[in-house]
Amino acid sequence: MTEQTAEIVWLTLAGYLAVGLCVALSTLLFGLRKLEPAAAVMPLRVRLLILPGLAALWPLVIARLFGRRAKEDR
Repeated sequence: MTEQTAEIVWLTLAGYLAVGLCVALSTLLFGLRKLEPAAAVMPLRVRLLILPGLAALWPLVIARLFGRRAKEDR
């Protein structure tokens, strides 16, 4: 792998994680009640535990927030 290819891979990963962090923080602040009503009353320390998962799975979180649901949820 060339140095340029490695740089592209790292920049892509950094961009994915940056968008994920933004989506995760906004979900924790504003959209958690829509995803899971019981999660809205959780203490802050519990919400911070789910932050990495929300950041990593941000495309699924966005799909779930805007109405697309998995087959088993229909």
